[in-house]
Amino acid sequence: MTKLAKILIIEDEKANSDRLTRLLTKIRPSYRVLDVLPSIKKSVSWFEVNTAPDLVFMDIRLRDGISFEIFNRTDLPCPVIFTTAYDEYAVQAFKYNSIDYLLKPIELADLELALTKYERAAIPPSQQEPLLKNLLDYMDQKIYRKRFLIPYRDEYLRISTDEIAYFFSQDGVTSACLFNGKSYLIAQALDSLEQQLDPKQFFRANRQYIVSMNAVDKVHNYFNAKLKLEIRNCQEGVIVSRIKAPLLRDWLDY
Repeated sequence: MTKLAKILIIEDEKANSDRLTRLLTKIRPSYRVLDVLPSIKKSVSWFEVNTAPDLVFMDIRLRDGISFEIFNRTDLPCPVIFTTAYDEYAVQAFKYNSIDYLLKPIELADLELALTKYERAAIPPSQQEPLLKNLLDYMDQKIYRKRFLIPYRDEYLRISTDEIAYFFSQDGVTSACLFNGKSYLIAQALDSLEQQLDPKQFFRANRQYIVSMNAVDKVHNYFNAKLKLEIRNCQEGVIVSRIKAPLLRDWLDY
């Protein structure tokens, strides 16, 4: 007989959290999702005022940082199943210590195996310590891109990420736009850049823009709960969707 369980989901992409909730409802109707939290800040606040759930599904990379920071800022005695879209090194670092990890998009069969593993093993808090140590070690070792080597005319330019105000993509062509007003074409697509850049410094505003924290001059309320950003050296306003708007506010407030 399937045990009852109270579930907490920590995930910053609504499409991913909705999919996970649907799958859980389908294969474990007795499980109850207590809440869905999109950031480190909201997760820490939640644990400060709520009793720990039976199980946490935790995305590794959140908009305000790496989710392992939650372990530094609050007591988390419950078991965790990690989810990730691309961090194969993280997977290798802790696959033997966590209950399980799931690659996104999460498949039904993989979720069933992870839940079965959880239900078969009650993990005392003392056994969580090796996992937390490995996770924190990984967080310290994670290295994000610091510079780009960009071909320009008959030479190569070394551009630091600190010099870049935003990345812009149009018709499959990506530009790195600098604080000094210059821009250069680069080979990477925004999806690839999003994985390589430090999430504390850069935010994926929409399909066309990744913006630097230091380039956000003003934030305006926009219709339908969206936000509009004024970005340094950017002639048009950058629109942030209603779903991403709270993530942006958390990112700027962190």
